[in-house]
Amino acid sequence: MNEYFFQCPYCWEQISMLIDTSQNHQKYIEDCEICCNPIQISVTTENQGITDFQAENIE
Repeated sequence: MNEYFFQCPYCWEQISMLIDTSQNHQKYIEDCEICCNPIQISVTTENQGITDFQAENIE
């Protein structure tokens, strides 16, 4: 697991989440811990490291 910091696409606050780097590709919805809006997360990993991370609003 790696902690990853990014900006919420709604409130622009910096938040973090734990990313499971044992899976090569993940896509899921996670609520912002500040404003509670749903964020679509897309993560690609390789060799236990994050190679691509996208956080987008779902509107």
